Amino acid sequence: MDILKKVHREITPLSPEDSFLVFDRVKSDFDFPIHFHPEYELNFISNGKGVRRVVGDSIEEIDNVELVLIGPNLHHGWLTNVCESGKIHEITIQFHEHLFNEGLLTRKIMKPIKDMFERSIHGILFSKKASLEIYERISQLSKLDSMDYFLELISILHDLANSRNQRLLSTYTANRESFENSDKIKTVYEYVQENFSKKITLAEVADLVSMSHVSFNRFMKKRTGKTFVDYVNDVRIGYAAIRLIEKDNSISEIAYFCGFNNIANFNRVFKKVKKCTPSQYKNEFSGIKRIL
Repeated sequence: MDILKKVHREITPLSPEDSFLVFDRVKSDFDFPIHFHPEYELNFISNGKGVRRVVGDSIEEIDNVELVLIGPNLHHGWLTNVCESGKIHEITIQFHEHLFNEGLLTRKIMKPIKDMFERSIHGILFSKKASLEIYERISQLSKLDSMDYFLELISILHDLANSRNQRLLSTYTANRESFENSDKIKTVYEYVQENFSKKITLAEVADLVSMSHVSFNRFMKKRTGKTFVDYVNDVRIGYAAIRLIEKDNSISEIAYFCGFNNIANFNRVFKKVKKCTPSQYKNEFSGIKRIL
């Protein structure tokens, strides 16, 4: 299928020190390509009848309401398709793959969540009944902070894990050797995360992983779908998006903090990545709240 020919590796706005991210927004369509990332994602949609959901090899037209849990590195996406609603409500929660470590997950009280996480590598569609019952609690998450959010999310995950009529979506699972599990790409990822606010050259990072410049750029393109420059810009824009939402800094201050040497270049790259200007992004996603 054409929609699966180009799967993107999404660089989420979550930094290594963060725990959760919640997006709560009303939109008229879906324009983000099919993608994957190492974070777990819980996605709720209402007013979405006719939207096409892609999870692994599962492609289905959704009903008015749905709730799906996506496991690490499983490609997924929602496409507007034949949905005529101009007010699709989407709540997306992302959290790190290793946020709940093995020591915690092996406790008896966490077993339902552990088992659910293991099933999520196929993608899990929860029943409409469970989705509607959990909606009010999910819709309040963006209004909570810190430990309140953490405890409520665990409670929501526990209730979902014990809910009836769950359905696995994809017949295959994500390749565990994806992105994060390649030593070279992990080295690049960690280096860029630590140095995104500074000047980073292809030459220095290629040397870091003992590759020629040409081979390294080809390697990055194959593993991330992007050139090295585009990959670094994606990371920088991810951090810029967080600061636009949470901080009172000026756009120029955020641009320089995130490694852009001039505001014009920052605006150009931001618009290319996010399909809107930094100012528009700040206004459009005022409901987003990052949870530390």
